Amino acid sequence: MARVETAYIVGAYEHPTRRAPDKSVMQLHAECAAGALADAGLSKDDVDGYFSAGDEPGFRPLPVIDFLNLKVRHCDFTDIGGSAPLQHIAHAAQAIAAGKCSVALITLAGRPRTAFVESQPDFAQPDLLWEWPLRQRLVDIYALCARRHMHEYGTTSEQLAWIKVAASHHAQHNPHAMLPKVVTTEDVLASPMVSEPLHRLDCCVISDGGGAVVVTRPEIAKSLRRPRVKMIGAGEAIQGQSAGAVELTASAARQSGAAAFAEAGVRPSDIRYASIYDSFTITVLIALEDLGFCEKGQGGRFVTEGNLISGCGRLPFNTDGGGLCNNHPAMRGGITKVIEAVRQLRGEAHPAVQVKDCALALAHGTGWLMGTRHSSATLILERE
Repeated sequence: MARVETAYIVGAYEHPTRRAPDKSVMQLHAECAAGALADAGLSKDDVDGYFSAGDEPGFRPLPVIDFLNLKVRHCDFTDIGGSAPLQHIAHAAQAIAAGKCSVALITLAGRPRTAFVESQPDFAQPDLLWEWPLRQRLVDIYALCARRHMHEYGTTSEQLAWIKVAASHHAQHNPHAMLPKVVTTEDVLASPMVSEPLHRLDCCVISDGGGAVVVTRPEIAKSLRRPRVKMIGAGEAIQGQSAGAVELTASAARQSGAAAFAEAGVRPSDIRYASIYDSFTITVLIALEDLGFCEKGQGGRFVTEGNLISGCGRLPFNTDGGGLCNNHPAMRGGITKVIEAVRQLRGEAHPAVQVKDCALALAHGTGWLMGTRHSSATLILERE
């Protein structure tokens, strides 16, 4: 079927550093922007739209726009956590369709590995008055989701471990991956317990660095000498605690995924490759279910025996190693999910993990705390 031409991703760049003691956050933003523009064959003077998520220093997007000397007629500062860069791509496509800009630059960067600053609680957030006394940590909430999923559906720690195993099989081919060593399910289960039932190897890495993406209107994309990646579907959703009706084993991916698939006119079974946000192994498992790749409660069975490994699995995922093994820049891994999906669609992934005839890919992000309040953003991308 013919696709509606809205916007194309023409440039994508992942910063190679994973530890940057000698670079400022602003420098990382600038280097990511330069890399994505060079990849697209464009210059900063072509950019007339800028999108960010609050990870930049100073008064949100204004210092970056000024530092890069961009002349923009449209900007968007939207922060919904780790899924924000995917939402930015959808928002950029909407702005392009509305004639607000023609070339949109999206950047993300941070240095949590070398300059971690623990945020202070914002007690203006109403639920925090009740949650803070419990001293909850991010990993504890995801552990609670994992334990509930185990209780309801019989999911096991070994099944969760298969997600890490798949990521490690891909990371071994990535020279920039923080954890390139291939691991087994036994290795995952033998790693120290961080928050029961999640082990250390169930958790993502923390890295410096960043990435950037360039989105343009169709006419510009077709004038460039780069493989064309078209956005054909997008969805976003927010899930809270529903006034006490908390869902620990389901996510906003149910809504964002359904919207993206409906807009694209395709089904989960049509997807050849998936980039799934992997802050923890349980994040991936719940997202796979809610996006429709398997029935609810069957995620554990779906991921076993290497079904996520490129070359042998039913649904190759995170072929760069993902946040579990490769990179989780600024503690917001959404941008890298898009970048690897673009690589796959262009045929530019490492040959050992490149999906054959990859014409349709999904990128999905999760922001903040699944189990309390979080965001989801889903993109369906097509090679033209």
